[in-house]
Amino acid sequence: MQVHDVDLRLLRIFVAIVECGGLSAAESRLNIGRSTISSHLSDLEVRLGIKLCKRGRSGFELTEPGRVTYQASLELLQQCEAFATTVASSKDELSGRVTIAVIDTMVSDPRCGVASAIAALKARGNNIQFDINVCEAREVETSVVNGRSLVGLGVSRHHLRGLDYFPLHNETNYLYCGVGHPLFDCEPSKVELLLPDAEVITSNYMRDRETRNDGLNYQNSAIAYHDEGIAHLILSGAFIGYLPEHYASFWVDKGLFKPILPEKYCYQIPVVLISSKSNSVSPLANALIEEIKRCHVSAC
Repeated sequence: MQVHDVDLRLLRIFVAIVECGGLSAAESRLNIGRSTISSHLSDLEVRLGIKLCKRGRSGFELTEPGRVTYQASLELLQQCEAFATTVASSKDELSGRVTIAVIDTMVSDPRCGVASAIAALKARGNNIQFDINVCEAREVETSVVNGRSLVGLGVSRHHLRGLDYFPLHNETNYLYCGVGHPLFDCEPSKVELLLPDAEVITSNYMRDRETRNDGLNYQNSAIAYHDEGIAHLILSGAFIGYLPEHYASFWVDKGLFKPILPEKYCYQIPVVLISSKSNSVSPLANALIEEIKRCHVSAC
């Protein structure tokens, strides 16, 4: 089939649906209603002549042709962006889509140079589009590996083949309790006595899965997958949990959070800039990496 502009738009919508895990989840990302998304998906299936997915009460699931189409769509869209970038570079002009994947709460870290890097790139080219995806740590690497993002800012213990990792800084995480929790107004000498009964928030988020061997009680009913969720639970006064210092400081300054024995219950996680080795020839990717490194150094 010949590929037209309308096909590229439908393919981008299809990719967003797959990455979000369904039509409803894609509404906020695409900023269009579910019925419109469903209509676009149906149009794409008609144009391709295949059934891309199963959708209904049982949930969203790609068909085998849908999986093949998804991978082919990623490749096609990457090639289109590479073409636009190459043409722009021939005119000594930065152009294309800047896609960045980041872990949550990075915006509260004063050392993070993403905003300054965006401003610097914006000043270098008016034809640059910016797309930032906030996701879990493991998804940051996946996003760079499959080409959805030019770079990622996150944490990684096991480096993946084909990716470059540039160390930015170490993020310090402390154990916090909130107002109303028995530990909040506890005398320092009694903290260790109450800690075994305190319920610690469990998280699959990599920054909270660090092997700490702290002997605390993780057998509880509180689970969160992002720092914001952990903050909500701590604010309830019923649980304690680890958070990055830069993020928790907002509530600490308001007298709502308190670190618990910070000299003992803390750990550091290295934050890194992740990029793909295959993007080394992309002027836009190189400019983005250069600006993030430069702005990050300036922020430190």
